[in-house]
Amino acid sequence: MTQRVELATVIDRLAVDGLVTEYAVAVDDGDWEAYRGLFTPDGRADYRSAGGIEGDAAQVAEWLAENMRLFAMRQHLIVNRRLRFGLLEQDTGDTARVQADYINPMRFAGDAGDDGGSTAPDLVCGGRYAFGLVRTDDGWRLRHVVVHEKWRRTPQPRHEPATT
Repeated sequence: MTQRVELATVIDRLAVDGLVTEYAVAVDDGDWEAYRGLFTPDGRADYRSAGGIEGDAAQVAEWLAENMRLFAMRQHLIVNRRLRFGLLEQDTGDTARVQADYINPMRFAGDAGDDGGSTAPDLVCGGRYAFGLVRTDDGWRLRHVVVHEKWRRTPQPRHEPATT
């Protein structure tokens, strides 16, 4: 591999990593216009394993906008990113696959944390994303996102010791 090819690969890796981060930020911040803009025109997302829907990016953004209102706080972290570049019309590097684990703590709207009380999450879930990306004239975009939720936990309230 030439130094020029290696540099291009590093630049692509950074761009793909940035796109995955933008995805997390758009979901956590509820920026559904930005979310839709991360996808190709035919881009799709599949949240069925987490109790959601599968559809084109606009449909899924609408569903997320409605359902994420339940949570005043969302902060999912995407880690252990495994990136593989692929072929598109015989051109290496114009597609990519990312497999990445996530953990997602969320707090329900209206909980004590909204007015300065506890900020502990009400729901924490984790799993693995499968991202499919393609290079476009506008840069890297998501062609598909599949959520594979592996676990979910609702923290139990702590009980105060009984006083006598």
